[in-house]
Amino acid sequence: MKLLLTSGGITNGAIAKALFELVGKKPRNTHIAFIPTAANVEKGDKDWLIDDLYNLKKLNLKCVDIVDISAMPKKIWLPRLKAADVLFFSGGNSFWLAHWLQKSGLAKLLPRLLKTRVYAGISAGSIITGPSLFLSSRDKKIYYEKIMGHPASNKGLHFVDFHIRPHFNSPHFPRARTSFLKKLAKELSETIYALDDKTALKIDGKKVKIVGAGRYLVLNNRT
Repeated sequence: MKLLLTSGGITNGAIAKALFELVGKKPRNTHIAFIPTAANVEKGDKDWLIDDLYNLKKLNLKCVDIVDISAMPKKIWLPRLKAADVLFFSGGNSFWLAHWLQKSGLAKLLPRLLKTRVYAGISAGSIITGPSLFLSSRDKKIYYEKIMGHPASNKGLHFVDFHIRPHFNSPHFPRARTSFLKKLAKELSETIYALDDKTALKIDGKKVKIVGAGRYLVLNNRT
């Protein structure tokens, strides 16, 4: 399986290069399906989502399709995902994304789709690939449970055997700090990768490489 797990999307040339190395195509021949579903329940200004899409636009891709799996039936979204080289999952609420991956049926289809496609994630879209949503914001979980009226599932896709904590050291995420993450690490057996918005993980099979121009923290590293 090939994955590009980011905190802030395609924010620099190193991350862009890693994406196209995984795809095996030049940007002008690359078709991306952007899944914004995780962002649907985020309140307030969506300038960050616009920035994420603009960063993709600047790559001069063959196509950027927007495919919201919560807004259309499978018979519409599935052919559009099959047409893409990259399935790019946006940031937002990871619990909302987990809910719709299961409800839509995409969670079951992804392993087969990803045999010939690259998975890319931003923030929540990266968190969801791990064993659980343990490192997701507690506020987002509370908000999900309030609007849905039932407990949130903490289950991730388990495409990777480690956890992602995006927005490392960001002023907008005060708990994404070394001291707090070290406390959380004591409750987990798996490795944690805390990534800032200029850093990403390039995964090709069992090979995991840190790429980008920013800062990161690795905890519970067993290698």
